[in-house]
Amino acid sequence: MAETGGTGRPAGWWRRKSTPEKVETYTRWSFHLFGVIEVAAFGLPVFGQVRPGLAGWSTAVVTVHAVTGCLTASRALDWSRGRRGRPTRLLWVLGTLTSALAVVALALKEYEPAGPGTANAAATVCGVVLAFGAGTMALGARRRRRGFAIVAGFASGAGAAAFAFGTPWAAVLVLTSMVLIGAGSIAATCLFSVWLLDAVYELDAARETRARLAVAEERLRFGRDLHDVLGRNLSVISLKSELAVQLARRGRPEAAEQMIEVQRIAQESQREVREVVRGYREADLGVELLGAQGVLTAAGIDCQVAADTAGLPADVQSALGWVVREATTNVLRHGDAGRCSVALRMREASVVLTVENDGVAGPGGNGGSGLAGLRERLAAVGGKLEAGPVGADGFRVVAEVPLTPVTAVASGAAEAAGAAGASGPVSGVVS
Repeated sequence: MAETGGTGRPAGWWRRKSTPEKVETYTRWSFHLFGVIEVAAFGLPVFGQVRPGLAGWSTAVVTVHAVTGCLTASRALDWSRGRRGRPTRLLWVLGTLTSALAVVALALKEYEPAGPGTANAAATVCGVVLAFGAGTMALGARRRRRGFAIVAGFASGAGAAAFAFGTPWAAVLVLTSMVLIGAGSIAATCLFSVWLLDAVYELDAARETRARLAVAEERLRFGRDLHDVLGRNLSVISLKSELAVQLARRGRPEAAEQMIEVQRIAQESQREVREVVRGYREADLGVELLGAQGVLTAAGIDCQVAADTAGLPADVQSALGWVVREATTNVLRHGDAGRCSVALRMREASVVLTVENDGVAGPGGNGGSGLAGLRERLAAVGGKLEAGPVGADGFRVVAEVPLTPVTAVASGAAEAAGAAGASGPVSGVVS
C-alpha cells in the first residue's frame, strides 16, 4: 500500500479536493496563465525592438494590464459560481485600462519617430492588450451574446481609433480582424471553461441527489412494510375492541373471548414487527451486494461485483452484508470515486470479502466510526477487518471470517456445483 501525501504536501492538497474543485482550480490557473502568456510572449520581445527606456515602460504597462486581467477573471469566476457579486468596478477598470493602452500604442505607432521597430512594437502592444482585455471582459457578461458583443465593440473601436490616427484602410482591417479573432478566441475559451465547470458541479450535485434518493427510497420501503404489517391488524383490533365493549355493556360472556382475540392479534403484530425490523438489522449478503451495485451504478460509479454466497451460514452472511452496506455508504459519502469493485472468495477455512474504490479525498478518507462498528460485528463471528489506502488514490476494505469445518465443506460443495454448471466465475453476478 502506498501512503498518500500529508496535509502539508502538494499531493495531499490536490487529493483532498473533489473532482469539481480540481476542475475549478485548473480553470482558475488557466485564466492566470493567460496573463503570463500576455507578458512573456508579447511584452518581453519589445526589448529587442525599441530603446530600453520605452521597452521598460511598455513591459511594465503590459504587466499591469495582465495582472488586472487575471484578478478580473478570478473575481468573475467566483461571480459565476454565486460566491460574490459581479465585479463591475474591476470590469470598468480593465476596460478603461485596455482602451487607454490601445490608444497610447496607436499614437506611438503614428507619431513616434524612432523607426519601424517602435511602430511594430506599438502595434503589437495594441493588439495584445485589446485581445486579452476584451476576451477577459467577456467573463463578466451574463449571456454569451453580450460577451461576444463586447469583443465586437472593442474590435470596432480599435479600427475606428486607428483610422482616426491616419492609418491606411488595409492596416485598419488587419488590426480589426486580429483583435476580433484574438479576443473572440480568448472569450470563447473562457466562456466554455465556465460552462464546463458549471456542468461538472451540476453532475456532482445530481450524483449526491441520486444517493439521497436511494436512501429515501429505502426509508419509504421500510414504511410500506410497517404499514402492510400493522395496518390490517390495527383495524381488526379496533373493531374487536369496540365489539367487546358493546358485549361487556350487555353483560355477554363473549366479551372476554373478543378481548382474548384482541390480545392474540396484538401479540402477532408484535412478532411481525420484530421480523420486519430484524430483516433490516440482519443484512442479507446477496441483497446487499445487489443493492450496492445498483446504488453505485445509479451514482455514476462503475461497480463490478464478483461473488457467490451459496453455502455461507446466516450469521456470516449478515456480518459480511453489513461490511458491504457500510463500504458502499463510505464510497458515496467520501472521496470522488469513479470505480468500485466487490469480490467474495473462499479460502480453505475462511471467506474473504474485498471492497476497493478509487477517488479517495485524503488520508483515511473512507474511515470513521463505521469501521469500528464493523470490526465489532465481525468479531462476534470470529472475523477481522483491515481498511486503508492503497495505490495513489485508492481505498481497500478487506473482511475475513473463518468457517467451521462443516460450513467449509458445504461451501466447497456449493462452489463445486457452481463450477460444474459454468466454466468460470461471472463478474457482476450475485447469486
